[in-house]
Amino acid sequence: MEEAVFFDTMRQGLWIAVIISAPLLAVALVMGVVIGLFQALTSVQEMTLTFVPKVGAMLAVFWVSMTFMSGMLVAFFTDRIIPLIAGI
Repeated sequence: MEEAVFFDTMRQGLWIAVIISAPLLAVALVMGVVIGLFQALTSVQEMTLTFVPKVGAMLAVFWVSMTFMSGMLVAFFTDRIIPLIAGI
């Protein structure tokens, strides 16, 4: 395998990882800001208040976007990785 093919495949794999992780990271960011504002406004400094809602929201988004994530991974594997393994 040539270096260009390897680096192109690696670049595509990293980009797919970014696309797949974007919904979870966006929800974690938004929930962190919302909870931080809530804590600043109410002066409640409870550690579980930051952790539990953020994890719950991320699990909900993961459950909703699981088909999108698995579809992206399967498409990358069948379109890019399998032809490289087969030598096509």
